[in-house]
Amino acid sequence: MVPAQKVLADGEKVEGKVQEAAHDLLEVNETLAKGIEDLKKLELALTNARAALAQTKVALTTTRGQEKEARLRSLHDAKTGMPNRDLFNDRLTHAISLADRHHWNLAVLFLDLDQFKSINDTHGHSIGDLVLKELAKRLLHRSRDEDTVCRNGGDEFLYLLINPGAHENVQRIATDIANMISEPMDIAGLKLGIRASIGIAVYPEHGATADQLIVNADAAMYRAKECSGGCVICDAPGLLSGLHPR
Repeated sequence: MVPAQKVLADGEKVEGKVQEAAHDLLEVNETLAKGIEDLKKLELALTNARAALAQTKVALTTTRGQEKEARLRSLHDAKTGMPNRDLFNDRLTHAISLADRHHWNLAVLFLDLDQFKSINDTHGHSIGDLVLKELAKRLLHRSRDEDTVCRNGGDEFLYLLINPGAHENVQRIATDIANMISEPMDIAGLKLGIRASIGIAVYPEHGATADQLIVNADAAMYRAKECSGGCVICDAPGLLSGLHPR
């Protein structure tokens, strides 16, 4: 082959290799571009997934918070914020179990306001609601951490004393509560006075269950009302006494 032909042939080979290299490079670029695009799609998908997960966590936290808030509302009196009868029953039942285990006694006080209807009739239900709220504040402030006070409904309240000791001590506590309730209330520019009849049932003398204790405390409260109100009755074996607050 003459030199010119050889040069031409070599040139064609080089050109072919250049074209092949260019084609390979194009494929590489296309692959890289596609990979970058896929990577961007993957990153976008991950970003969306993280956002969705964050939203799910927020929604779950909100739902749990709402459930907790709803449960708290279901166990508390809407008007006064005190525990309601359901929560009181639960705590009383638990307290009975603890009392059996530790050889404690318990006392259930059933409180009924004596002049509440006249306050509603004279001043209106809005004033009556403020009286209930003030009374709830006093009772909650008076109670110990281990005790429970609840609004039973209307103008009735229940008070659980954990391990209060001798009957005389229970009577003293109940009398102190009656005196506290009878202190004048400044409500919306009015100075109002109210008294309570209080009945007491002591565990285990007056009942082995929460229901029995509450029923017996309720019965004792009605006997207190027969003593012209504002009277504390402790109905214990061999002991029936009435105490009037000051």
